[in-house]
This record gives sequence, C-alpha cells and structure tokens, in this order.
Amino acid sequence: MNISKEQLDDLNAVITVDIVKEDYNSNVEKVLKDYRKNANIPGFRKGHVPMGLVKKQYGKAVLVDEVNKLLQESLNKYLVVEKLDVLGNPLPKEQDNFDWDAESYSFEFELGLAPKFEVKFTGDKAVTHYTIVATEEMIDNQVETIQKQYGKLVSKEVVEEGVLIKGSFVNEEKEINNDTTISLDKIKGKRNADKFLGSKVGDVLTLKTKSLFNEEQDLVAALGVEKEVAEGLDIEVTFTIAEINVQELAELDQELFNKLFPADTVTTVTELKEKIKEDGERQFVQQTDQQLLNDITESVLENTTFDLPAEFLQKWIRTTGEKPLTEDEAKEEYQKSEKGLRFQLIEGKIITDNNLQVTADEIKEFTKELIAGQMAQYGQPVPEGEELDGIINRVLSNRDEAKRISDQLMSQKLITFYKENVEMDKKELSFDDFVKEVYK
Repeated sequence: MNISKEQLDDLNAVITVDIVKEDYNSNVEKVLKDYRKNANIPGFRKGHVPMGLVKKQYGKAVLVDEVNKLLQESLNKYLVVEKLDVLGNPLPKEQDNFDWDAESYSFEFELGLAPKFEVKFTGDKAVTHYTIVATEEMIDNQVETIQKQYGKLVSKEVVEEGVLIKGSFVNEEKEINNDTTISLDKIKGKRNADKFLGSKVGDVLTLKTKSLFNEEQDLVAALGVEKEVAEGLDIEVTFTIAEINVQELAELDQELFNKLFPADTVTTVTELKEKIKEDGERQFVQQTDQQLLNDITESVLENTTFDLPAEFLQKWIRTTGEKPLTEDEAKEEYQKSEKGLRFQLIEGKIITDNNLQVTADEIKEFTKELIAGQMAQYGQPVPEGEELDGIINRVLSNRDEAKRISDQLMSQKLITFYKENVEMDKKELSFDDFVKEVYK
C-alpha cells in the first residue's frame, strides 16, 4: 500500500491511496472461508460448499467491504501520523471507469486543511473589563428589604398610606375569584387610590380593571389570570377587604445580625452594609465575567483574520448531511456556520497554545463545588464521602450535563486567562449604569 499527498494550496490537498492485492487478499480469503463454514446452500452439506461457488456468490461484496475497511483504517492512521489538521472529513473524489474486477485500486480524497494563524485579541479599540460596584442606594434598599423580611405585620383598622391590604378580587362572569395582597403604591391614579383609603375590614369595593394598576403584571397577579387575559381587560370587579396590616421593620440589632451571619461576625450597621456590599459585588462578578467573555469573543473574531477552504467546506456540507443539498443550500448553510467555525478554531488554538485543557479530576471537583453551592442556597447541609461521590457520579453520568459542566469550567479558565494576559480598559460603575452601557 502507498499513500501520498499532493498539496494544492495552503488550505487544500489531495490524498491518494494505492492498494494492491497483497494488502487485502488474506482478509478476503479468511472471510470467505468463514462464509463457507456457515453457508446454507441447497444441495450441499453445511461446510462442504465449493469455494468457487462461495466466491461467485459472495466474493465481490466481501472484496468491496474489506478494501473499504482497509482504506478507512489506513487513511485515518495517515492523518494522525502526519498530524494533518483537517476540517470536516476527507471527501472521496469521483473516479470514472473505476473497476472492482481489477486487482489493484487507487483512491483519491480531497482534504480541507485548517488555516495557520496567530490570535489577535484586540485591535484599535480595547475591550472593557467592567466591575459593578454596589451604590449606597442599592445597599440601603437591601437593608430595608432585610428589615421587611424579618419584621412583623401589625394589624390596622383602616386603609392608609403604607399598609398592605389582603382581600379577594371577584368577577363571576369571568370566573375570577382570587385571594391576594396589594399595596397602594401599585394602584394607578389618585381616583383609584381614594377608593381604598379609609376602608375597613369587610368593606366591598367596586373597581374597574382598566388602568387599575401601574404595571400589567400586577393586574395579572391580583386577578390570578393569564397575561393574555389581562391584556386590555376592561371589566368590573369587587374587592372584599379581609385584612389591613402595616409591616413593622425589624430593628437593626445584634439579634438580627446573628440571624443573617455567623454569631458576632457582624456587630454594627456599618459592618452589615460592608457585608452587603461585599456579597452583592461578588454576585455581580459572574455577570461582568460573562460580558467580558462575550466582548473578547467578538474582538477576537473581528481582529483575527484567516482564510478557510470555503469551496471544500460547502461541498462537504452538501454531501455529508442527512439529505443532499443543492449548491445554493450548502452555501447558505456555510454562511450561517462560518462565524462559529472561525471561533471554534480560534478558541481551540488559545486552549492548546496555553494548555487550558480540562481534566477529569477538575470536572469532578468543579461539580462538587456546584453541588455545595446549590445545597447552601437551599439551606441544606453538604453531603460528604460516598454520598457526595454518588451524587457527582450521577450528575456526570448524564452526557449532556457533563458537557455543560465541562464547558462552564472551560469558560472560567478562559476568563481567568483573558484577565491575566489581555490588555483591557477597566471601568467601575453601578449596576444600573452597567445595564445602560452594555445593553443600551
């Protein structure tokens, strides 16, 4: 057997595989002997069928099968040994007058080769690495939220500003009968609010749903209906008041601090705010990291340029899918996938050049951290030993879940690499300003 490569240009090559009888004959003879042992042909005892008859009946099919097996094995081995970085798979060239009755065969395959390039992370415009800082307003709002969460409800006799009103919205025709709790700040307009003010438990208010709430989602929740039902709804409903309460905020004292954090680690309001700021900004890191990853991806794609074997890839798309495509269809599919292919090549080079591969042990340890985080989120103790190993194994036995975790870990490695090696502008801003600037 002889395999040779003709380099057409930097991105295209043709491989020729020459196979002679000595390469495949022994395998063909062995298979035919096995056929002879097991063949059931009328007029002959099993195992005594003449070899000539076996060859006549099965010889061509066995020959084609064994030559194709040898061809694929040899071609794959050649690509590995020669370290050829190919795109797609080798495509067999059409050969006129190919003769399976000959004893020697020559096969040709087209190759699309991966381009050589250097990764350029940024161009004239640097990538911005954002850091979201917690503002005083954000911290104060969180303190108030905590006070409400740990506070208590105090009953009131009449509806006034700042109270919570528990009651039922009813409209028999629309089959609406929903218990809910509302606050006056969600009610739209002074006229609607005045209908509530001064009311007592047991009072029944008649209201119009149109323009009753400032936000449509509040109407959806209050009536207990689907969003599609609430859109443009203009009906009359009754609201029967069941309770009137005011939320008394919890005191910012040591008792509250110890409910929020390990005993005596926070002892003052200043320390509480510092802790809220620290925890809040830590949660923002994931969002800014993802934005950094997105921005560098776009920057790398824009600034790292190289050619692809487009004609070969379109031909490969046209002929290797579930159903053959026309040239125009293949061209359209290629255009859709070209950007993704380019980044796949770029990211692969970054990972290889900087040894960022993900190992099985790293995936297991990362999965353990994810499980611990989820348990902590729901206030559950983190399992240990065999129990934890069992959960990890069950998670990773799901191929899709294992890939998702592996991709997540690789993204973290890439983000760390970018932060340490890519020059970028650093910018601190509030969450609201971050949203305005990034999402515009």
